[in-house]
Amino acid sequence: MNQSGGGQPKGPWGQGPASGGVRPPDFETLLRKFWDDVRRYIPVGGIGRRGMMAIGVVVALLWLLAGVYTVDPKEQGVVLRFGRFVEHTGPGTHYHLPWPIESAYTPNVKNVNEIDVGYKPAADKNAQSEYDDVPDESYMLTGDENIVNMHFAVYWRIKDANAFLFNVNFGNKPEDTVKAVAESAMREAVGQERLDLIMTSDREQIQLKVKRLMQQTLDFYNAGVEVTDIAMRKAEPPSQVRDAYLDVQKALADQDRMRSEAEAYANKIIPQARGEAVHIVQDAEAYRQQVIATAMGEAQRFNSVYQEYKKAPQVTRQRIYLETMSQVLAPMNKVIVDDSLKGVMPYFQLPPLPRPASGPQQQPARSPQPPVNETVVTSGDQGGGQ
Repeated sequence: MNQSGGGQPKGPWGQGPASGGVRPPDFETLLRKFWDDVRRYIPVGGIGRRGMMAIGVVVALLWLLAGVYTVDPKEQGVVLRFGRFVEHTGPGTHYHLPWPIESAYTPNVKNVNEIDVGYKPAADKNAQSEYDDVPDESYMLTGDENIVNMHFAVYWRIKDANAFLFNVNFGNKPEDTVKAVAESAMREAVGQERLDLIMTSDREQIQLKVKRLMQQTLDFYNAGVEVTDIAMRKAEPPSQVRDAYLDVQKALADQDRMRSEAEAYANKIIPQARGEAVHIVQDAEAYRQQVIATAMGEAQRFNSVYQEYKKAPQVTRQRIYLETMSQVLAPMNKVIVDDSLKGVMPYFQLPPLPRPASGPQQQPARSPQPPVNETVVTSGDQGGGQ
């Protein structure tokens, strides 16, 4: 029961005290009052009792027929009795007790609805832009204390008809509630980002964040709404400071370009220098291994020669002498001297004899080579030079 300002209890309709006073009018009293009002507009003797009954029957039939309603395939029927949920009804034609006993609602639960935030269709059809800004909605403060002009659209649908009808103020426009939640979520997301990132690389991340924040808020209030997508239409500085901001962004872009070029040059030079250093180290290591191997081979050769020398010193000396003389005299012009002739005997290197030609054409004979003087020094004891 309701309480009046003076503490007197009232009935459920608030028309009087529930006890100890005038009782609220019942249905019979209301019907009698209705007929009295009808008789005022009917001339006396115009219709009889039967006419009045016929009119009553017609009115009753019309009242009963008011309870017929149709649910489309994309809709879901919700029947309320005295404001309390009774049942859901599917697609087709259904009936409920007419008002004020029962009422039926058929919200569309299949279609995806769209809400525009920050802009509206342009009032001037000849304007350059198809949309006009709504500054109260579009201007938002970013995390780096700049202002961004934000246009975005919210796509949503009803996922729970009961929650949507009871918890969302459907007496006004239901999209107003969704729009308020969307604007709040976008302001929270934008307030944590930098303006340049909002305009460039973080657009997708911000859309996902706004969608998540909206869904959490709507689920917290059990609104029965599902957010399907967020689409950012525009994110740019206000028109008053757009030119100055573009100049700043151009300077920053040049800075990033020069930094990228410097990093590319460093990435090219550093590996090249490292490769050259590795190559030098490898060459030095190879040279070291070569010197070590050569020294070890010479040492082993010397040891082997020494072992043979201990076994036969005279033969070893003779062999060493011949090997040394062959290495020394090989590239030199030589003159052969025979002690028995008591003089120098010239030695001429004769050209080779021409070979018979194998075919009809004969190759011309080679011109004789100039003689090469070779000197061979003979003595009675070749080992005497040691």
